[in-house]
Amino acid sequence: MMCGVNSTRRMVWALVLGVIVALGLASRRFAAELPPLIAKYAGDTSYACAMFALVALIGPGWSIAKVAMISLVACVIVEISQLYHVPWIDSIRATRIGGWILGFGFLWSDLICYLVGVAMMATLTRLASGGSIATRHPKLKET
Repeated sequence: MMCGVNSTRRMVWALVLGVIVALGLASRRFAAELPPLIAKYAGDTSYACAMFALVALIGPGWSIAKVAMISLVACVIVEISQLYHVPWIDSIRATRIGGWILGFGFLWSDLICYLVGVAMMATLTRLASGGSIATRHPKLKET
């Protein structure tokens, strides 16, 4: 059974997403051992990197620019949502996973971290793929 190109891309992006999430959580857990600048901003930057990987996982044939734009918009929407405090959403934020995903309070610096994280992922993806998430590998055939 041959694995399709999109299936292979999804597996790669799922692996990348898992690594990014692990690194992001580690940046919070071991913040005291990290340089202050990295400890302060690595979590939010990795959040944007994870968002990029998640969007690429959902749309493995999309262009890097499309994945980057959707990722950045999603991160900004989540950050802006932190200005909204009502019991139902705050109860979600009170859970560990809800807090990780939705955050707690709006910070302008987070928007910069998101821009940096998405830009890093777009650049790394361009370098790794030769220009596009949708670039076909010569040995893989579309199924």
